[in-house]
Amino acid sequence: MKVLFIGGTGVISSACTNLAVQKGIELYHLNRGSSSKTRPVPVEVKQLTADVRNRDEVENVIEGMEFDAVVDWVSFVPSHIENNLAFLKGKVKQYVFISSASAYQTPPQSIPVTEDTPLYNPYWQYSRDKIACEEYLTENAAATGMDFTIVRPSHTYDKTMLPFDEGYTAINRMKQGKPVVVLGDGTSIWTLTNHADFAIGLVGLLGNKKAMNDVFHITSDEWLTWNQIYTLVGQAFGFEPKLVHVPSEVIDSYLPEYGAGLLGDKMHSMIFDNSKIKSAVPEFDCKIPFSEGVKTIAEWFKTDLADEFVNHEMDNAFDEMIERYSLKK
Repeated sequence: MKVLFIGGTGVISSACTNLAVQKGIELYHLNRGSSSKTRPVPVEVKQLTADVRNRDEVENVIEGMEFDAVVDWVSFVPSHIENNLAFLKGKVKQYVFISSASAYQTPPQSIPVTEDTPLYNPYWQYSRDKIACEEYLTENAAATGMDFTIVRPSHTYDKTMLPFDEGYTAINRMKQGKPVVVLGDGTSIWTLTNHADFAIGLVGLLGNKKAMNDVFHITSDEWLTWNQIYTLVGQAFGFEPKLVHVPSEVIDSYLPEYGAGLLGDKMHSMIFDNSKIKSAVPEFDCKIPFSEGVKTIAEWFKTDLADEFVNHEMDNAFDEMIERYSLKK
């Protein structure tokens, strides 16, 4: 099988790249060709270097080529999909678009969430744009001769990625003995999926007849509260974190650039029914619990490649909201 990844070096796509190569897929990456020490690309991958938003550049590097499937990791608005369909017309059998589980109805009226759950997110523009991308693809793929497959990941991580927006800033607070801010009362349920587990589902959909013109989410079946997540992270780094609970709306008022992702995603319990992906890809079975995955994160942060960036503006905002919110309580 001959497959093109548009992107290919990100948190999720890097694991899919590695698994595709292991399975003997002839894999191509279409991106700007910048190498990464964090997620090195296997030597078996064939590099096509171009700016995917520049149609002339892309048409030049893929001239005369055809693919059994393309996986689009980097489209965020409908114009991106429109551009891709134009330069891939007549060259691809299956177009796989990576959407987002945050596109589902927020908050969901019922859980577990299935692929039939309505798409509606009034809080987060990112999610609404992904919904618009899905709509454009489903309405226009057939005209280009391609089948489509839509994949909705939820919160997927690798060894380089702490599972909260403040990243290493939270670890730095733990080091200093300062409390960390946890959204709401910390009891909303969240789903974290290791990228290696996700890859089994995604790669299994490539060329899969059951995947054509259909939609799948790919997530773990493990459910954790935010209290558990922060505690597991702290313990992996050698700390027993002090948790202070602050409403998501308060966090949004201090840090609006992060608040949309809280109000439109993380503050709501999200449990997913994965029976559909398991039916299409029987080998899909998430085997890496976060209690194990977080250990690889802690080990990564002992290396020189880890990003120990501390956002001092965010750190100061946490201090202020903890002080003010604690007084109100």
